[in-house]
Amino acid sequence: MSVDSDAAAATETTDAEALARQLGEAITELPEYQAFEEAKRNVETSEEVQERIGEFEEIRQEFMLARQTGDATQEDVERVQEAQAHLHDHPAMAEYLDAQDAVQETFESLNDVISEPLEVDFVGESGACCQD
Repeated sequence: MSVDSDAAAATETTDAEALARQLGEAITELPEYQAFEEAKRNVETSEEVQERIGEFEEIRQEFMLARQTGDATQEDVERVQEAQAHLHDHPAMAEYLDAQDAVQETFESLNDVISEPLEVDFVGESGACCQD
């Protein structure tokens, strides 16, 4: 490889990185992303939601231990489901989950646009080592 081809390759990588940074910055300006960040802050600062998260995690951990030892019952499954429903019923958590879905859809659309000229799933191929 010549010095000129090394410099061209470095410039192309730099251009791609600059475009990736611009994309990241543009994403932060999207209404879906801003709504997600606001909803996330609301969940993180809500004592009631944090308490419900703690309760859910405790019940889920107990269930996981019972499942590992073969002691899990249908009642245990229902208890986890009820705790999850109680968590998701909180308005701040429901808003967060809706915002998360919306931003995920946006990311999937952007992935489709990026993937089209590559003829591969950009995110799927770049983040996984062992796909079949």
